[in-house]
Amino acid sequence: MLKIECRQGDITRQPDIDAVVNAANAQLRPGGGVAGALHRAAGPELEAACRPLAPIRPGQAVITPAFALPNRYVIHCLGPVYGVDEPSDELLADAYRNAMALAEAQGLSSLAFPALSTGAFGYPMAEAARIALTTVTERGHQCAHLGLVRFVLFDAATAELHQRLLDKPMPSP
Repeated sequence: MLKIECRQGDITRQPDIDAVVNAANAQLRPGGGVAGALHRAAGPELEAACRPLAPIRPGQAVITPAFALPNRYVIHCLGPVYGVDEPSDELLADAYRNAMALAEAQGLSSLAFPALSTGAFGYPMAEAARIALTTVTERGHQCAHLGLVRFVLFDAATAELHQRLLDKPMPSP
């Protein structure tokens, strides 16, 4: 049974998690937000490992070693740019599904997500959280290895929103 947690924190500091998810850009380069933080914490080897995997498309996920991060892997997901990449709800759900599929393929037991597409990509937080939690909950029933998915959110309001949505029954995305 998949356990889902929501907490405020720093995604670069999740030592009990097998893989962390990067809210990547198409070129898998360091940037702002989550991508910048993960690349800084992992060191220059992460950018070098990403180079041959780029570019990726919205909804796609790829995996690299985590290098100096306290995790085994980084799974890089490209979420949709809200109002540009369509259908944005399906592409966002695909990013979560594909990250979980990579974790399963590696036999990982734990995975940490940020709130994909909600920063520079402009996805409304409440809608993105609903899609994320619904998708992870539904996909979790098919996971043989993955036992924990943690949403690591930057601020208290975002963590509280995710927790409120997690605590109530959700319709399909």
